[in-house]
Amino acid sequence: MDYKDYYATLGVARDASQEDIQKAYRKLARKYHPDVNTAAGAEDKFKEIGEAYEVLKDPDKRGKYDQFGHAWRAAQRGGNGQGSQGFEGFEGFGFDFGNLRDFANLGGAGRGGSGFSSFFEMLFGRGAGMGAEAHPWGEGGNDQEATITLSLDEAASGGKRQITVTEESGERRALTVNIPPGVRPGGRIRLRGKGGMSRRGGARGDLYLRIEILPHPRFRLDGQDIRTSLEISPWEAVLGGQMPIETLTGRLQVRIPPGSSSGRVIRLRGQGFPQPSGERGDLLAEIKIVVPEELSDTERQLYQQLAEASKARARAV
Repeated sequence: MDYKDYYATLGVARDASQEDIQKAYRKLARKYHPDVNTAAGAEDKFKEIGEAYEVLKDPDKRGKYDQFGHAWRAAQRGGNGQGSQGFEGFEGFGFDFGNLRDFANLGGAGRGGSGFSSFFEMLFGRGAGMGAEAHPWGEGGNDQEATITLSLDEAASGGKRQITVTEESGERRALTVNIPPGVRPGGRIRLRGKGGMSRRGGARGDLYLRIEILPHPRFRLDGQDIRTSLEISPWEAVLGGQMPIETLTGRLQVRIPPGSSSGRVIRLRGQGFPQPSGERGDLLAEIKIVVPEELSDTERQLYQQLAEASKARARAV
């Protein structure tokens, strides 16, 4: 297996903090997300970034990766990362072959060394490699976990999403995921029977997709509510009025009360993030007064007249 330097993939140092790793991931995920980057190789790069973040964001997985490198998954399953001294496919077993007396006890006394054979029967089934009936274990495959990255709009609306899963063998599988509306960061979607393949003929394990939501340029998820900003001019702040505002479901008209200062929050009920019950949170729009950077001579003159005529003061004199 080729060694993948997950730190290099995210462009962080090996002693990077969890916060730095998360920032690096979000920056790269925004850059290479298939919804915004259609260049050749962008999707593969996005998947590599997701794979690296999946390992480095988890302290336990990161520790195993730092210690064992590409064999960290074997260590995660309970092995020592060294494999079975060259036996391909049994990376999770940390057997010590230095003391053969222990193996003699596996098959009982007086069977002429059959204890060592019993050890291999226990691993591979009775008569493995000799044409006899295999051991009827039939245990299922391992459950697996991966990360699926969604935009805020995708998480809110739900729907079908095509993903590609890479097996340990390198084989790639295409899967269709039904995303329920209102999934949240850190939540998981379970795909039954889509996990690891059994090595003994049993059913596949399950695949758990952990939800990551990309930062949105306009909205921020706050519990069941959505926060945004509403930029208005000085005269709109003074006089009030109706003006358009963007929501997750489209554009609406909102009323600005006269005399609104920066920081005032306008609440639009039922325009927030969807809930499993079908209800929605609220949209919280914070007012920000935007001053024009350039003024015409007439505008400057009017502002000067206003400054001289107005008794209003923003601060104590």
